[in-house]
Amino acid sequence: MKKILALVALAMTVVAPVNAQQSKNHNFEVAKYLDVFNNIYKGLDLMYVDSLNPQEVIGNGIKAMLRSLDPYTEYYPEEKTKDLKLMLTGKYAGIGSIIRWHQRLKTSVVDEPFEGMPAAEVGLKKGDVILSIDNLDMKGKEISYVTDHLKGTAGSSFVLKVKRPTTGKIMSFKVTRQNIKERDIPYYGMLNDEIAYINFKSYIDGSARKMRNAFIELKNKGAKKLILDLRDNGGGAVQEAVDIINMWVPKGTVIIEQKGKLPQANHDYKTRLEPVDTLMPMVVMVNGATASSSEITCGSLQDLDRALILGTRTYGKGLVQAPIDMPYNGNLKLTTGKYYIPSGRCIQAVNYKHSGGGYLESIPDSLTRVFHTRNGREVRDGGGIMPDVVVAPDTLPNIAVYIDRLDSMEVMFDYVAEYVAKHSAIAPPREFRLSDAEFAEFKRRVVESGFDYDPESEKALGELEKLVKFEGYYDDAKEEFEALRKKLKHNVARDIEKEKATLKEMLERDIVTAFYYQAGGIENSMCYDKQLKEAVKLLDNEEEYKSKLQGGTK
Repeated sequence: MKKILALVALAMTVVAPVNAQQSKNHNFEVAKYLDVFNNIYKGLDLMYVDSLNPQEVIGNGIKAMLRSLDPYTEYYPEEKTKDLKLMLTGKYAGIGSIIRWHQRLKTSVVDEPFEGMPAAEVGLKKGDVILSIDNLDMKGKEISYVTDHLKGTAGSSFVLKVKRPTTGKIMSFKVTRQNIKERDIPYYGMLNDEIAYINFKSYIDGSARKMRNAFIELKNKGAKKLILDLRDNGGGAVQEAVDIINMWVPKGTVIIEQKGKLPQANHDYKTRLEPVDTLMPMVVMVNGATASSSEITCGSLQDLDRALILGTRTYGKGLVQAPIDMPYNGNLKLTTGKYYIPSGRCIQAVNYKHSGGGYLESIPDSLTRVFHTRNGREVRDGGGIMPDVVVAPDTLPNIAVYIDRLDSMEVMFDYVAEYVAKHSAIAPPREFRLSDAEFAEFKRRVVESGFDYDPESEKALGELEKLVKFEGYYDDAKEEFEALRKKLKHNVARDIEKEKATLKEMLERDIVTAFYYQAGGIENSMCYDKQLKEAVKLLDNEEEYKSKLQGGTK
């Protein structure tokens, strides 16, 4: 024992000077490079051939420094702190509408006014071309320029001049800005007599309270099962996530262990209230854009065996950020630690590297570790949350992607805008369907617009042809290549008819959204949602649900 104690004492006398030396070297390196940076800028400012803009030059240096760490650590100078505030609270003052760039007109247009907000209240419609704001010309201006001028102080008013393309009429509206808050729960309701559905998009201040109210309302309507849709939910406030989980798990349950470099960054999050319902069967829907706080929600409910997770693997963000005040009214959103959910796992998918020229390193599945849920089911760390039931969504065909997002003629957008202008009302969201005659009119417009797209099969064939020529086999396969090229040559009218069901679904959702706002669009799209149908099927099969939830043994 005396020998062991002597060795420990010796080791401590060696380690202490080494740590002190490392700290001394680190501090010297910090001082050295800050001095070098300072002197480089002084030299540039004194002797560089052109005048320097310190905000731009030093600002780019700050951005490059933070970019070498991780994508979530960001500096917000005073003029950009409103962006950070919007991210944290979901609030801003403006007109309450999505504005988009119209590729054919080369200017900004109204896309989607929000229900009950100033844009909708004054009568702005989808497709209205923004001409001026308080006589300041907006034609051809970048969309960021336009949206910055639409935002302002709550209660302030301005005159917005637009052109309604369906009539050609120039219209002026006096709009009073008001506080706009993102719709964290854009839709909730009953799918049938027993199954409730909540669509949840972001964790902002007050989300947990709204979620609790929505859930209690659905229970009062007879809900006995729940589908919580977290697809495309990028996360937000951690405490809101913990309070939402609290609705379905007992008070005092540890949900997150947060660990960082400094003791101040270490923090355990526990549920604080009595739950609303700890027994109701639940399915949580996720996808690759389910991230951060939404992964805390689905991962914790999985670890505690409180719900089954359905969909595709989530994003994999296990890092925690905190805002820190900076001089001159700036802010730094800084990654301070990692979080660990109830099973003890961290689901961070990427290790960020800062040496050897590397930047990031994805964690392969083979290196992830096994953890266990309360019932003994195997779960893994790294790479996000793997669903208990994997269901891939239907993918958009190539032509639909081009028509919806890449068509320079904006045929789909203009068709919907004209449809809205011609109809004073349409059927309810779950019942509305586009007629075959109406779709035929849409197809005619697309064909006559000269719409063209780049079919991936032709591109792949061209690449294969180059490779075959390089290897010397082309002459023997020339006839087959020419025959295949003829078969793959696309015909827009034929391709539209082939993908009629998908294109009709997209048109119906956009039209319904214009009449019934975001909630209506979601309700309409639910009629075609493959993953949602599988979630309903899983909840309807009580035996399968219980079997999957029980899993292995401890």
